[in-house]
Amino acid sequence: MAHIIVVGNEKGGAGKSTVTMHVATALARMGHKVGAVDLDLRQQTFGRYCINRRNHLSEIGLDLKSPEFYSLPEIDKATVPEGENVFDHRLSAVIAAMESNCEFILIDCPGSHTRLSQVAHSLADTLITPLNDSFVDFDLLARIGADGERIEGPSVYSEMVWHARQLRAQAGLTPIDWIILRNRMGAQQMVNKQKMERALVKLSKRIGFRIAPGFSERVIFRELFPRGLTLLDLKDIGVKQLNISNIAARQELRDLVKTLDLPNVSIEF
Repeated sequence: MAHIIVVGNEKGGAGKSTVTMHVATALARMGHKVGAVDLDLRQQTFGRYCINRRNHLSEIGLDLKSPEFYSLPEIDKATVPEGENVFDHRLSAVIAAMESNCEFILIDCPGSHTRLSQVAHSLADTLITPLNDSFVDFDLLARIGADGERIEGPSVYSEMVWHARQLRAQAGLTPIDWIILRNRMGAQQMVNKQKMERALVKLSKRIGFRIAPGFSERVIFRELFPRGLTLLDLKDIGVKQLNISNIAARQELRDLVKTLDLPNVSIEF
C-alpha cells in the first residue's frame, strides 16, 4: 500500500502548498512514484502549482521528475447510497487510483475545516502541519494563557486530529505520525520565538506530535510558483551558481525530508 502523507492546517497562509510540492518533488526526484491531490476545491493552489510545472517544463523542453497530479473524479450523486457522502466516494476513488500506481500519496488540504479534509486526516500515515511561528497559529493547536506559557487545553485542530487517530485505531491501522512544522520563520531570535518553542515542546508531550524545522521566509518560494519549480530544479534550468539563501533553503528541505523518516527513503539531494 502507498504511504499517505497529508499536509493539513485549518488556517491559510502557513505554506501548505509549498511544503506539499517540495516534499512530493523531492520524493519523485529520488526515484519514487508519487501521486498528489489538492482537496482545496475552491483555491486549488497546489493544483495550479502542478499545472504551472507541467506547462513550464513543456515550454522549455525539459523532462524533470515530478509528482503525478490527480483530480477528484466527479461522481453521480444518484449512484451514492442514501446516508453516504458523495465527497467520501470521490476521495476514495482518487485514493484507489493513486494506490495502484504510487509508493507515496501527497494530499494537500484546504485552510479550513471541510468533510474532505476531515476524512483525509484519518487516512494519513504521516501528517505534516505547517505552522507560522506565531501564537495566532498556535491557537489552532491549543489555548494558551496570557503569559504565553500556560497551556489551557487543546483547540479545534488538535481535536480533529485526535478524532482521526481514534478512527484509525478502530480500523486497526498504524498510528498517525504527526509532525508540526515550524514554517516561515524569521532569522531573528525574538522573545516570542523562544516562547513558541517552549510552548510547542510542552504541548508535544501532551498531545503527541514531533517538531520539525520548516522553511524560513524567503522570496525564492514566491518566485518559483509561477513556473511550478522547486529548489531542487534550479541547476536543471541553468542556474549554475546557487546563492547562499538558495543553498540554505535546500538544506532546510533536506532536513525536513530526513526528519519525516519515511519508509524506504534515503536522502539523495
